[in-house]
Amino acid sequence: MIQITKAAPGGRSGAGRRAGLGALPLALRGFAVAGLLLLVAASAWGATRGVVNINTASAAELQLLPGIGARRAVAIVAARQARGGFAQAEDLMEVDGIGAVMLERMRAHVALKGATTARRVDTRASAAETDR
Repeated sequence: MIQITKAAPGGRSGAGRRAGLGALPLALRGFAVAGLLLLVAASAWGATRGVVNINTASAAELQLLPGIGARRAVAIVAARQARGGFAQAEDLMEVDGIGAVMLERMRAHVALKGATTARRVDTRASAAETDR
């Protein structure tokens, strides 16, 4: 959250008042929104191709799954060790932060057997090549 000092009616300072994005000046709100859009666009630039074997993948390899960051990857490894492996993809829903929606987003990239073949692909480069 952003700390903003705002003058109160009567000239007194509202020091220490916490405010959300709405209290930011319009120009700063634009920068905040642009930053969020950049984060969303950055995730779209790197698409995952291939599969991740959730029973053998390292935490770094698990981060190739859509929506999985460092913390969830570590949680998946811990859950896998605690239960002795995953019998089905739905077992991932036992990990904190993974629900039905997230599972469906990553399902095409989840494998239970075989090698991890997933890699991050820069989709901007492939789009530029098709424009030529």
